[in-house]
Amino acid sequence: MPTIVEVAKHARVSIATVSNVIRGTRRVSPALQDRVQKAIRELDYSPNEIARSLKVKQTRMLALVLPDITNPFFPEIIRGAEDTAFDRGYFLMTANTDEQIGRERRIMSALRSYRVDGILLASAPGKDSGHIRSIMQGGISVVCLDRTVAGINTDAVLLDNVRGGRECVRHLIQGGHSKIAIITGSLSLQTGLERLRGYEEALRESDIEVDRNLVLEGDFRYESGYRLGKELLKRRVKPTAVFVCNGVMTVGVLKAFEELGVRCPEDISLATFDDLAVDRSFHPHLTAVVQPGYEMGARAATILMDRVEGKLTNEPFVVRIVPTLVVRESTRARKPRSSLRESNSIR
Repeated sequence: MPTIVEVAKHARVSIATVSNVIRGTRRVSPALQDRVQKAIRELDYSPNEIARSLKVKQTRMLALVLPDITNPFFPEIIRGAEDTAFDRGYFLMTANTDEQIGRERRIMSALRSYRVDGILLASAPGKDSGHIRSIMQGGISVVCLDRTVAGINTDAVLLDNVRGGRECVRHLIQGGHSKIAIITGSLSLQTGLERLRGYEEALRESDIEVDRNLVLEGDFRYESGYRLGKELLKRRVKPTAVFVCNGVMTVGVLKAFEELGVRCPEDISLATFDDLAVDRSFHPHLTAVVQPGYEMGARAATILMDRVEGKLTNEPFVVRIVPTLVVRESTRARKPRSSLRESNSIR
């Protein structure tokens, strides 16, 4: 393979000039830039990043470790982080833990071996955080994304899940619903607990008692939404509205609706945490708490790169991004019993 020395000779410039053109570290005149770029193309030169990283002790590689890469929420986070990293000359790799702490440990160990400069981490559930502490003690910056790690103080970019859950359930209450069920994510996860807390706060501020029979714990996956949706719909006394704590479970609930012939919102109102990209194919369109995934990924990547480059020297801080409630056709105001009797008598 051609070397930087050969490129410099071919372009009739110094090695430093070639380096400055490649890295953009110093201004080079347009004429010299053209000569260097032409030499690079003619020789098919590619910089030896491994050799450079050993010299400067920086790989310009970042990692994004996610719990479930098939969840439609995470591609937007990936895109935001990747675009932001690319613009600053970093390469971002992605890994999937499948919500398994053992797999997360192995991934983090491998990333340490590859000498990544920093890691964006949406941690798997579990109380063992020794591998994360070890990574940080080894000099690798970590920014928590979407959820924090108990007992470890790091920068974090999180969603205000409590506020999102509270606003969504408030909307249902304002529509006359008081018998509101919730299908949560795993309550071993911060996101699951916070969305449940928002649900409970909305009920209590309206003097509605929290009925534990209407709180069903899922795991943020399709199968749990489908199973728990069926369980709710087969009860003798059904809720008038359901709040589902992520989009993937919502798809499962909608499948249960379809199989059991339940109409939404005529028979039951449905609201979800997550705005599904495929919502246009659903009828009715879903009332949803919209998470700005792209913004979250971009903010987290910016913080991480600033840490890596020494631009941030203060104590770790937490950024809370506010979600937005978008009201659509899947929720409707519930008619009072008197109104229902009145309409029946008209028939």
